[in-house]
Amino acid sequence: MRLKNGDELVANGATKDLRKKRKDALEILTAAVEAVDPYQVVAEVFQKEHLLLGAETVDLSKFDHVYVIGFGKSSVPMARAVCDAIPVSRGVVITNDSSATMPCKDVEVVAGGHPLPDEGSIRGTEKILSLLEQCGTRDCVIMVISGGGSSLLCKPLVPLEDLRVTIELIQNSGADIHELNAVRKHLSQVKGGKLVQYTNASVFTLILSDVVHDSLSAIASGPASPDPTTFSDAKAVLFRYRLWDRVPGSVRGIIEAGIAGSVPETLKEGDPCFRSVRTLVVASNQLACDHAVKKAKALGYTPVLLSTTLTGEARAVGRDLILKARHYHAGKNIALISGGETTVTIRGDGVGGRNQELVLSCVSEIEGTRLVVASLGTDGVDGNSNAAGAIADGATLSRAREERLEPSLFLQKNDSNTFFSLLHDAILTGSTGTNVMDIQVVLS
Repeated sequence: MRLKNGDELVANGATKDLRKKRKDALEILTAAVEAVDPYQVVAEVFQKEHLLLGAETVDLSKFDHVYVIGFGKSSVPMARAVCDAIPVSRGVVITNDSSATMPCKDVEVVAGGHPLPDEGSIRGTEKILSLLEQCGTRDCVIMVISGGGSSLLCKPLVPLEDLRVTIELIQNSGADIHELNAVRKHLSQVKGGKLVQYTNASVFTLILSDVVHDSLSAIASGPASPDPTTFSDAKAVLFRYRLWDRVPGSVRGIIEAGIAGSVPETLKEGDPCFRSVRTLVVASNQLACDHAVKKAKALGYTPVLLSTTLTGEARAVGRDLILKARHYHAGKNIALISGGETTVTIRGDGVGGRNQELVLSCVSEIEGTRLVVASLGTDGVDGNSNAAGAIADGATLSRAREERLEPSLFLQKNDSNTFFSLLHDAILTGSTGTNVMDIQVVLS
């Protein structure tokens, strides 16, 4: 991971001690992101013509053809690792990077929409389905899945614009990823395990996890995994967030039809379609946090891994992290590491994201202390901003007030990026090519 403004972020520390801690926090975050490089983690599961799936080793040479399909922000480097490891007959990958290419001419790259699906998502999905339908029982498909797959793999049961409106309403409501996906899966012809219905081949799925607890049914909305949710669950989510009467009529119609049994449910545990499917999570937030801990220790800190399953409202989680930091503050050089995925309930029309909002909620809490707090989206994108996250320290509040910036006012508008951009404390990385949710570092 390359920090575009690393020197400036360090220089913004008001004292030598704060500058050192800022530098250390950024190095810890960098180590975490680099540990989950999508090409490397996929390359490591191949050994000659064998695929290492945990305790199981698969001899790929026994298949007539090996195909690769993928969808997600990291699908291209993941697919490239497959092509570099073994001969691949054909493939299709869908990514959100319109400039991405594959050195293997037989693997097509299609650009789709993220965070909302678009016509490119649908076009790429149709190409994947066409490939899957041509596979026989003596063929195998290596499926590479990463964050963003829910948006990039798209064959909806409702008009695309109705799906986009529904997703945006749920995303802005404060719902978590499991609740969002419960709805998305029941408006799709390929999510919730349905993708595997399109092929007779053996399917080996390699996953870069971007959800808490690495739930296979949630990652990219579980296209090759059993789905524990139902149409009734999808309806309950929309009622819970008072969205039932706000979503398009086509969405209500499909969900009601599903509850009545006239639209097929998603695939459940025990469905025969899953007999030929094997899955391996090649990287997760846990791996990233483990390397963050290792880096913190190398820098002379006593690392404490708080959690890799952090959830909740970003501003509340931020304040809770500072409470924990005060608990550990009796010891010097403590590095609190955490990871997960918080949520933001949209109340204003500002620019920001969950990582910057989390850090913004800490600014007043750490005033006058030696604490440094940073939070980063491992994909390099935080919310609707161009930043990956933000960093703050015990002098940030005084710097802000010198510029007549009041943190609470920016929090009210969900305008965290504007606050940190004005202080030059927004972390800028550009797309990192990976995605295992978020990492937080608090140094004392």
